[in-house]
Amino acid sequence: MIELVLGTLDLAKVRFARSPMDELRGSVDVLAGRRGVDLHRPWVSMARSRLAGLDLTVLFTLLSLDHAFPGFLNPLTGPADTFDDQLGRVRATDDAGVRCYFDESWAPAEIPPVLRPLHDDPARALGPLCDLLAAYWRAVIEPVWPRLCSLHEADFAHRSAMLTGGGLARLFDDLHPQIEYAGDRLRILLPHHDVRHLVNGVGVLLKPSAFGWPRISVCDGHDQVSIGYPARGVGRLWEQAPPVARAPLADLVGRSRAALLVLLDLPRSTTELAEHLGVTPATVSEHLAVLRLNNLVRSRRTGRVVLYERTPRGAGLVHDDSVVP
Repeated sequence: MIELVLGTLDLAKVRFARSPMDELRGSVDVLAGRRGVDLHRPWVSMARSRLAGLDLTVLFTLLSLDHAFPGFLNPLTGPADTFDDQLGRVRATDDAGVRCYFDESWAPAEIPPVLRPLHDDPARALGPLCDLLAAYWRAVIEPVWPRLCSLHEADFAHRSAMLTGGGLARLFDDLHPQIEYAGDRLRILLPHHDVRHLVNGVGVLLKPSAFGWPRISVCDGHDQVSIGYPARGVGRLWEQAPPVARAPLADLVGRSRAALLVLLDLPRSTTELAEHLGVTPATVSEHLAVLRLNNLVRSRRTGRVVLYERTPRGAGLVHDDSVVP
């Protein structure tokens, strides 16, 4: 196991954030067929068609699960980071930061030829790698990023409720079967043993991931210690919302509002809902206002985006067999 020894200030700085780069790295493993292919099959089918002609050999080799994780692709994560924010930090990695991965993970003679330019001349090779990461992001992650963010937000809401209702013990007990919390220690059950004393005050950053399922990951450094874990509800990520095929719910609240309730299986923005329904955001806002007044949906702000989700009352209407099929 990995044991993280936490100081008082570390316990006070347990926090959550999403990491675009984490999702990108995890998706490469999925696309390479190393894990999660069946879970993410709708995305895989889309990604393969959109990536035709893009040579991903460097990414597939660099992110192989057979070797240690390349730390320079794990930039510091802020609470509102965009992909471009994180990519900028990767681009700024110095030569030593890139080479240390190879020195720690590969014997010099075993470095694959496709990765040798990164070792021999990082300053020159890192730029093209970052360009490849950007092209990959724009092609296959950016189009589904709002959906991934909805999954993250649903996870954040659930974890916040665990923390509020039972403190850190309940939060970590619910986070993942391989994570144990005991007093001043976090134990992560992995195939190797290491005890790490955190620099008091660094804290622990918890990062939900869709493409990281089912495993957890631990990355530590002087400035940040992070644990990546599978986001709650990832099994529903690519489900298409079922149509409101029968009349009862539509008769009760109207067909458009019924469709909105069904779509809100995950928190979504007005823009995303409008795209699903093929109507204007203004129309969606009008329907949401009525549903909110009747305590069927609620909203919360995340940065610049307002996300809507079903209330327990709204979920009861959707899942009541007497109302919908």
